[in-house]
Amino acid sequence: QVQPVESGGESVQAGASLRLSCAASGRAFSTYGMGWFRQAPGEERGFVAAITRMGATAYANSVKGRFSISRDNAKNTVYLQMNSLKPDDTAVYYCAAQRGAVDITTLRQYRYWGQGTQVTVSS
Repeated sequence: QVQPVESGGESVQAGASLRLSCAASGRAFSTYGMGWFRQAPGEERGFVAAITRMGATAYANSVKGRFSISRDNAKNTVYLQMNSLKPDDTAVYYCAAQRGAVDITTLRQYRYWGQGTQVTVSS
């Protein structure tokens, strides 16, 4: 199993960039697909971006063209580069790991979750 730990969340102004990191302890990180999800106050947790063990990526429409997910298997780390941030991006961002998901954008396909990191974007 793996245990994701997120970092990099901050309070920023609209238009700024941030890079979130997710370091996953445990074995065989390279065999896991990884995803980023977010949850704003009063809302359900939703899909942001995912990367398969082979490096294929998927994005929510709301972040496509602004966010980029990548992974470094040598460092057991997945990243979420967030550009042109908007107030609507304000949320707690969670990193999660899965194996064998049929749909990598689906929250319930992910078994291992981090504790989250807060991103606040002010206008």
